[in-house]
Amino acid sequence: MAFQVAGPDKAPPSCLQPFLDPEEAEEAEDGQLLEPEAWRTYTARRNALREFLTCDLSAQLLKRHHARMELLRKCSYHVEILPKHLALGDQNPLVLPSTVFQLIDPWKFQRMKKVGTAQTKIQLLLLGDLLEQLDRGRAELDALLESPDPRPFLAGWALVERRRADLSAAMDSFLALTVPGRLYIRHRLVSDVGATKVPHIRLVLSTKMPVMFDRKESVAHRDWVALRWFVTVQPAAPEPFELRFKLLDPRTPQEHLQRGLVPVAACSFEVHSLLPGRVYKFTVKRAESYTLVYEPWQDSLTLQTRPRTPDGPVPGRLGRPGRP
Repeated sequence: MAFQVAGPDKAPPSCLQPFLDPEEAEEAEDGQLLEPEAWRTYTARRNALREFLTCDLSAQLLKRHHARMELLRKCSYHVEILPKHLALGDQNPLVLPSTVFQLIDPWKFQRMKKVGTAQTKIQLLLLGDLLEQLDRGRAELDALLESPDPRPFLAGWALVERRRADLSAAMDSFLALTVPGRLYIRHRLVSDVGATKVPHIRLVLSTKMPVMFDRKESVAHRDWVALRWFVTVQPAAPEPFELRFKLLDPRTPQEHLQRGLVPVAACSFEVHSLLPGRVYKFTVKRAESYTLVYEPWQDSLTLQTRPRTPDGPVPGRLGRPGRP
């Protein structure tokens, strides 16, 4: 029996495919659709797009931005007063912000707080919109990168470049907006005070990290609960908080009184005189301050007290700060 051996230039394409992985085999087939120069152009542009999606617009990067956005939605926003530097040669010292507060027109400051509230809401809406644009743009480019036909990719490359530039600009805008901006003051907030020289001031928006319940350390007992909370970035000075609680699904008029608001100067508190075997909702936030302009979120926690034991008395202690 005679065997015929085909030379290298006579071997059909199917003979090479068992030696290639699926992606290389697919690229080899795609290469047959284009001239060599067009194929080199396609490969270079595809690699550039893959690098953009891997480095500048990666799924991991967008995931971190989503986490950052979620944190910003939980922050509280405040107006911060910063006096500008005095002119060179002026011997008067800078006026501290606490002193400037006493000189500011209260009505004008309240108006600026409304401006700060509107600016914060707009900023958060813009951040959400930009993040949606980045998600959508990455999905579009990723689908184009995985397309099996290289010809539409080459034909639409100008649109791809424009899309990349738009997404890069959107990313820059997103990063810039994650930092609260300056408030524009149309009128002087500090009225003339005679001979006293008061430096011009500027208002900026600042963020404070959200207050969060410690889910592991907050525990319900039979007729009382021990609550703990924290702030991810500890402030330089202690802060006052407001703790609210209420009984869910009250059944009698007396049970409707199982609710309250407690000012707390610490990060823990015990609430006593609760009903055994019932579900309570607790919320905590910073006490409202003069500089607060927007607080869209506050943490809440639901706990169920333990059922009453047959022989156990029910003590009637009042709530007090939690044990250290």
